[in-house]
Amino acid sequence: MKSLPSDPIAAALAEDLGPAGEDVTTAFFVAPDARAEGVIVARQECVLAGLETARDTFLRVDPALDVAMERRDGDPLRPGDVALRVRGRAASVLTGERVALNFVQRLSGVATLTARFVAAVAGTGVRLLDTRKTTPGLRALEKAAVVAGGGTNHRLGLHDMALVKDNHLAAATGAGIEWLRESIGRLRRERPGTRVELEADTLEQVAAFLTLDGVDFILLDNMKPDQLRAAVALREQLGRSDRVQLEASGGVNLSTIRGIAETGVEAISVGALTHSAVAVDFGLDFLPAKQL
Repeated sequence: MKSLPSDPIAAALAEDLGPAGEDVTTAFFVAPDARAEGVIVARQECVLAGLETARDTFLRVDPALDVAMERRDGDPLRPGDVALRVRGRAASVLTGERVALNFVQRLSGVATLTARFVAAVAGTGVRLLDTRKTTPGLRALEKAAVVAGGGTNHRLGLHDMALVKDNHLAAATGAGIEWLRESIGRLRRERPGTRVELEADTLEQVAAFLTLDGVDFILLDNMKPDQLRAAVALREQLGRSDRVQLEASGGVNLSTIRGIAETGVEAISVGALTHSAVAVDFGLDFLPAKQL
């Protein structure tokens, strides 16, 4: 995955510590020389994600902290499982605690939900794709969490793939199939290697798009299973199965995804993986002093 375009750890710490960069509670209620060891513990079953970000958060607060990851992203956890240990100045551990936990809770929620969707399509060979419906500033982290849950990343952003949707067509006055053909040709010449996907709302559009060279994917938007099967059959009839992959999107949930996967499409994109994931409950527990 490409490097992050921003620094979410710095942004999160700045948000918590304010303009003065101060943790008022620890400054006045924790002795500067106090030592502590804490463990990040899962409070419920989940698939872990964001642990490296949590580790880096503590080290950003205090590079002298001893931080050890006990598990890895993608690991299944049960209640009580320890994911990370941190030892050093108590004030530093306390300052980084909430930001570190926020990352792990949010990203493990994404990974856990993704794993449920992946399990729902097991054996079908369908790839589960994420979308751009992510938390601003956290896209790269959330997409990494999708991978930890067994999913596959779609495009990272507007810059790395062309996805022509209905609004793009609406914005191009008088756009037709020849306009698309010319535009795809120009993209291929000027941006070689860039993947191209076209969104289809109807089977008529699917038939038209399948006649175009240079199309890698067709997104079948909000189509019913019988329409998806018809699109797959149409691709077979036109002999394009080895060139164009079909992606289903819209109206996908845990109760519908299996039926969609069994229509013959290669991929299903699910915005809920990132926009509707519920945070997993984690806590940071300090060990008793006698155990230090």
